[in-house]
Amino acid sequence: MLYHLLVPLSGEFQILNVFRYTTFRSGGAVLTALFICLIFGPRLINWLRSKQGKGQPIREDGPQSHIVTKQGTPTMGGFMILIGLSVGTLLWADLSNPYIWICFLVTLGFGGVGFIDDYLKVTRRSSKGIAGKMKLVLQFSIAIAAALAVSHFSSDPLTNRLAVPFAKHVLIDLGWVFIPFAMLVMVGASNAVNLTDGLDGLATMPVIIAAATFALLAYLVGFSTFAEYLQIHYVVGASELAVFMAALIGACLGFLWFNAPPAMVFMGDTGSLALGGALGAVAVVIKHELVLVIVGGLFVLETVSVIVQVISFKTTGKRVFRMAPLHHHYEQKGWAESTIVVRFWIIALVLALIGLSTLKLR
Repeated sequence: MLYHLLVPLSGEFQILNVFRYTTFRSGGAVLTALFICLIFGPRLINWLRSKQGKGQPIREDGPQSHIVTKQGTPTMGGFMILIGLSVGTLLWADLSNPYIWICFLVTLGFGGVGFIDDYLKVTRRSSKGIAGKMKLVLQFSIAIAAALAVSHFSSDPLTNRLAVPFAKHVLIDLGWVFIPFAMLVMVGASNAVNLTDGLDGLATMPVIIAAATFALLAYLVGFSTFAEYLQIHYVVGASELAVFMAALIGACLGFLWFNAPPAMVFMGDTGSLALGGALGAVAVVIKHELVLVIVGGLFVLETVSVIVQVISFKTTGKRVFRMAPLHHHYEQKGWAESTIVVRFWIIALVLALIGLSTLKLR
């Protein structure tokens, strides 16, 4: 909004030229989203607490300590993230850029699915919300629309192609397979973040780290000079997604203020599904889907632990882990919650650095 209002006036007021710069507007988006969350967070938490009564229902098959330590904590704190993200994006981004709207609407759409899931859990006083199959149907419905839109707005030679990290100018033509592949990236990322969101602050910081990484990647692939120098694929208009990622970072930082142990509020599926969807959508747009697997390796690891546990139990009757997802395994081993959270944050940071190394190791 500010971009469209103030840039036309830059001819008369030279200082307004700063609004042309993606870096300046990204900084503005971070601070705006952060302060929106900090200002309205306490009111939202009090409102959620008054409406939910006993707070988020705790899984009976989860760690028994959670029944004592987390009982009564309200959920749906993802609203805080979505509000901060929305204000930061709409205020600072170039709203004529189609990629902004694709990623923004994917985030809101997945957040809407998460809201329905959280609402059913709270009203039914059960840890079970939307049926798993129905949740996937809703997620894939949003993802197919986004994948088709990305395919439509992509320019040759990138249309329907997959870039390979650590390789120069390698593009694999997926043809029509690109659509289901892109859908899988978005839905997979969304559910992976959702599975990771099991301890206070556990998912939020890795999302911030991944978002910062993809903000930088989007900025670089969106400028031809940087893309040519780094020998990565130039995506016209992708640099604007740095503003979107910056708003997401600011919103997550604001949420983390209230979600730090002991959490005053949980993001719930409203937040976790939205955040994962946002990362997946941006990865698809900037042709760094495979890099997302590296940068979001912590989310992948958590997801794989669940898959391995389920397959092992169904085929052999034995469990590989004491409990899945992986963070619960370490809880059962006696690790303190804060220890698990900080160590997982360190892992996420290391993986982000490995992901960034793909810019030069080619």
